[in-house]
Amino acid sequence: MNEIIYKRRSVRKFENSELDSDTLKKIQDIIDKAKPLFPDASYSVEIVKSKWPIPYFLAFCGENLENIGFIGQQISLALSAIGIGSYWKMGKPQGEIKSKYPFVISMPFGKPAEPLFRAKNEFVRKSLEEISEGNDHRLEAARLAPSGLNAQDWYFIAESGNIHCFRKKPNILMAPIKNKLNRIDIGIAICHIAEESEDFKFVQLSTPPTKAGYIYVGTVTKAN
Repeated sequence: MNEIIYKRRSVRKFENSELDSDTLKKIQDIIDKAKPLFPDASYSVEIVKSKWPIPYFLAFCGENLENIGFIGQQISLALSAIGIGSYWKMGKPQGEIKSKYPFVISMPFGKPAEPLFRAKNEFVRKSLEEISEGNDHRLEAARLAPSGLNAQDWYFIAESGNIHCFRKKPNILMAPIKNKLNRIDIGIAICHIAEESEDFKFVQLSTPPTKAGYIYVGTVTKAN
């Protein structure tokens, strides 16, 4: 079990100080060890030095947004584990990004100037009944995942050891924004499921189950 899932919080206030070289090396190692949801998807994660009040940020670039969410949340959890605060940010902070791939989202990070963790009862989230059906202990980890505007626009169907993952279909007015946010967010939630899985594999079924008002993304199953 990754206990960080059950106490992590988004940190938006940082100390006005630089990180030492050893800490930056640890962060680069975390980035290098992050596993993609889609192995064939091209992406990059780059450490960028910025300007106060954002000392540093990670620039996530690529085309598969679910993949970016999945990778980024692995990194965010690992940053919390070494005492570094972070949060997801749609905008691009000041700083040079060198990636050849299109910019997707950023993650400011640094030494926290506010609490790094919280009690589980401080999470503001929908109930399991609102976002899922079926029984699987990993659904609680998905429920606690962060999301854009805290919308939690996802749904999960658990059956026979599998978890089918869906993102909410946005209305026409919100589609330009929500289509991007929802895809990143479901990747974040699937990361939490992966962290709580002893044996993780993600597949896209040719004949998946359906959920009215939602778009099927894929299914978490066992690797063997």
